[in-house]
Amino acid sequence: MFEKLSFIASRHEELSQKISDPAVIADQETWRKLCKEHSDITPIVDKYRAYEKAKETISEAELLLETETDKDFKEMLQSEIEESKAEIEHLSEELKILLLPKDPNDDKNVIVEIRGGAGGDEAALFASDLYRMYSMYAEARRWKIEVLSSNITDIGGIKEISFMIEGQGAYSRLKFESGVHRVQRVPATESGGRIHTSTVTVAVLPEVEEVEVEINPNDLKIDVFRAGGPGGQCVNTTDSAVRITHLPTGIVVSCQDEKSQHKNKDKGMKILRSRIYDLMQQQQHDSIAQERKSQVGTGDRSERIRTYNFPQGRISDHRIGLTIYKIDAFLNGDMDEVIDALITNAQSERLKGEEM
Repeated sequence: MFEKLSFIASRHEELSQKISDPAVIADQETWRKLCKEHSDITPIVDKYRAYEKAKETISEAELLLETETDKDFKEMLQSEIEESKAEIEHLSEELKILLLPKDPNDDKNVIVEIRGGAGGDEAALFASDLYRMYSMYAEARRWKIEVLSSNITDIGGIKEISFMIEGQGAYSRLKFESGVHRVQRVPATESGGRIHTSTVTVAVLPEVEEVEVEINPNDLKIDVFRAGGPGGQCVNTTDSAVRITHLPTGIVVSCQDEKSQHKNKDKGMKILRSRIYDLMQQQQHDSIAQERKSQVGTGDRSERIRTYNFPQGRISDHRIGLTIYKIDAFLNGDMDEVIDALITNAQSERLKGEEM
């Protein structure tokens, strides 16, 4: 591990010089690539330097202990050694995590798809709550949100919605949200006060560039139709809505939010590319059993991952056995406690896999 860290530290020094070189800066594409690499390894180098500093502190303190006679000063030196040893142990664990192979999708923007499941209108209303939750979380992190496609019910619920979240690390923070979200609460329409259980499915897909997924135009069936709104009302007087069918996979995407057929097609293709890429990833995960075991719910779209119980004010994430009692704050976008726990658990599982 330390041989690798020494190499990374040397590379960091090299990059620091290169990105300050006017000749390199003049080539903007190369400069951006080097800046990204420099930024990616800086956290590792910072921890490694802190680790080396702690080792140096121990060596110096131990050397002084050999000749020191003052009792109080010796106690201070011993305390300094113990603190540095604890710091080294902590930094060593952090460095192991930082050196884990990075998910190539972690820095990508995401397309989030939310669909009402079992529960009719109540499921659609909760889908709307989840869309609001993710929107507020994105806004708190200064990420940009753009609705790509939506199907709204007469009472303000969401049958399904696809939206893009653009921001640094969006996929790394949201990738564990894929799965079935279950809600237990008394619907506003329930006069008897009975608790209903409904479900909503969430899929988080990394945004995919055209070069990453090649789509043959001959494999596409594109239909245009007139967009409609809740209750069957017409929201457009032209055939601007677009339905794209990818014949080899059977994936169908519809977009009608824009008034322009061209814009709807562009948004539809974004969703289609991400769905095809996701399908390819699922097939790869299915063929690697051991890797599948190390996933935290990212592989199975039918897995029930979380329960939102309103009467008890609790949220339970079933994958890691975590329960918190602040449902209102969570649904208002305060999601970091659960997301951080999921990331930590995933890192621990990957470390176990590396050690086997």
